[in-house]
Amino acid sequence: MSTVEDRLAELGLTVPAVVPPVAAYVPAVRDGNLVFTSGQLPMVDGAMEATGKVGGAVTPETAKAMAQACALNAIAAIKALIGDLDQVTRVVKVVGFVASDPSFTGQPAVVNGASELLAKAFGDKGVHARSAVGVAALPLDAPVEVEVIVSVAD
Repeated sequence: MSTVEDRLAELGLTVPAVVPPVAAYVPAVRDGNLVFTSGQLPMVDGAMEATGKVGGAVTPETAKAMAQACALNAIAAIKALIGDLDQVTRVVKVVGFVASDPSFTGQPAVVNGASELLAKAFGDKGVHARSAVGVAALPLDAPVEVEVIVSVAD
């Protein structure tokens, strides 16, 4: 097991199986030293804990936990592509999309669920640039979706 997986285990987490794509794309691609994940939904064992808009049917706290699930799914996609998570030299960028009730403006706090997990899993290498964007709707009525870009060793 990798150091990253050991850190996740300390948090009571394991790297799940890669979530199968819901359309015509792959979970992650590598270009040189960069790995780009597709947008990861908060699927856990094939289902989402909640659906709908954050600030409406979904609380910000629930959405933050779901953003963590998205990040864990991104980690799974990266691992499936490169094999050893210790080959990640830096989490470069995270983009979080939050399906938001029109009055909801707490997208950054929701996406912290993903950012905080990546920092705990990868240590100093997990600190990254980020965008947190409110959107009208996401696939499958997901409350949150997260993309991750990492740099990996040659």
